[in-house]
Amino acid sequence: QKAVDEVVAFSVGPQKAVDELRRALAKGVDRAIHIKDAKADYLQPLQIAKISQKLVEREEPEIIFFGKQSIDGDQSQTPQLLSAMTGYPVASFASEVVVEDENVEVTREIDGGLETIALGKPAIISADLRLNEPRFTNLRNIMQAKKKPIETIAIGDLLSEEDAKPHVNVKEYKLPAKRSGGIKVESTEELFDKLRNEAK
Repeated sequence: QKAVDEVVAFSVGPQKAVDELRRALAKGVDRAIHIKDAKADYLQPLQIAKISQKLVEREEPEIIFFGKQSIDGDQSQTPQLLSAMTGYPVASFASEVVVEDENVEVTREIDGGLETIALGKPAIISADLRLNEPRFTNLRNIMQAKKKPIETIAIGDLLSEEDAKPHVNVKEYKLPAKRSGGIKVESTEELFDKLRNEAK
């Protein structure tokens, strides 16, 4: 049973983000929007949430899906921030989603088991690894996706100069301290002695 009328994908980033949008179109997405950041600077979750809010106001979706977390900042904050801005309910780390009329039932993986919650539409959901099995893309779909138009919006059209400024400044990056090499011991007694007296 078809649960939605249209699926729209969007990505914020440099030109290479278009490649990911093409993959989404090949997997069945109807339309794609590229929010182009020519400088390819790292955008923080609050900035992505503000961009998302502008798109939500324009597109008026019933369900907004996000990934679990980005692979750069690794923060998992954007869905919750967007929820606060829009007033929409949010469910994070969804492993199963069931849409019934005006309600969305979301199963979440939590420590010690599963939690099932019900949300009203419109709703925001962030996906967990086991939410679904990605659709197989055949050559025909890939070729058709190359012909589909992708709308491009300059990031400056959605974010003011003030909003584009970072809210968190990274002061320093450090590599973890190098680990010293291991040693061999001749007996369990020697092992226990070293663990007791030398291990930190």
